[in-house]
Amino acid sequence: MKQNLIAVFFISFLFLSAATGKTAPIGSDTRSEAKPIGVAVEFVDHAASAQIARKKGWFGEEGIELKFYDNYITGMALASALARGDIDVAYICLIPAINAFANAEVPIRIICGTHKYGYGLLVDPDKVRTIQDLALPDIRLGCSREGSPVDVLLHKLIDGHRLDEKKILAKVRRMPPPKTLLALKTGRLDAGFCCEQFPTMGEKMGCEVLLTAEDLWPRMQGSVVIAREELIRNNPEIVAAIVKITERATRFINENPREASEIVAGELRSAGKRILPLRIGKPSADLEITPEVIQKSLTERMACSTDIDPDQIQLTIDYLARLGYIKKKFAAADILELKFLKQ
Repeated sequence: MKQNLIAVFFISFLFLSAATGKTAPIGSDTRSEAKPIGVAVEFVDHAASAQIARKKGWFGEEGIELKFYDNYITGMALASALARGDIDVAYICLIPAINAFANAEVPIRIICGTHKYGYGLLVDPDKVRTIQDLALPDIRLGCSREGSPVDVLLHKLIDGHRLDEKKILAKVRRMPPPKTLLALKTGRLDAGFCCEQFPTMGEKMGCEVLLTAEDLWPRMQGSVVIAREELIRNNPEIVAAIVKITERATRFINENPREASEIVAGELRSAGKRILPLRIGKPSADLEITPEVIQKSLTERMACSTDIDPDQIQLTIDYLARLGYIKKKFAAADILELKFLKQ
């Protein structure tokens, strides 16, 4: 079965039609040598550093002109879009980045991190009180599609708590995080794995975060910044500037969490007006993204840092290979390009 998943996953990378919201090109730098680049981010606060840098105008300050800045509903959708070739830099979850590199052979390298953790299991506390309750036959569980970060964490949960893999997976309903959250709110699901900011939003709706990524995978690398090999080779100064900008924005988050959260909430609300109605319809209006939610998400559910631990990257690669989500294991060094990070 898992070998079949590899084929399905590989094909999906080539043919998935990803939902995207676009904004007008920005960038105040007018120097003739400036090379416009395409930047893509996920529609979550995992990309907070990019959202803040864009709002603050820091890309332009470093001489970077953005020919587009696209939002994607999930990291998997963004990973699929990487194959088209015009995305130069992306703020993306680690696991979809590895999948794109290994399965679709997209020529990318990880240049820095953005955060650790950033995922959680959200439950209806009246239906699910313990992990073992997930095995009850009437419990309905939501999760993103196979090979996504939260799907991989679901497997970690099954492994760590010795649940029956076939029984759990047989009742999983596959949907993106916003739909999972709405399904929990309307009683169509009893539990669901989501990426942040959605678990924290769910708490405001009366759900409970039963466990987080940190509980399941200590030191887990959540998201990263990737650049195409061509950009690294031909314009290393742009890649260095992207890392510098990301480091600056990450410091800003940690030193000014309230202001950072207000900026990120505003950016997500703006992007959500384009993305959510397209993917989940009118109920998207119920998904209120507030600065209070984002601040808790950024400061309690994630550890914002540009650091990368190559050993953690290797552990992730090996686990994906064991699950059958990538064709074969490879060395972490093959996907890492960390020379632009401050030592």
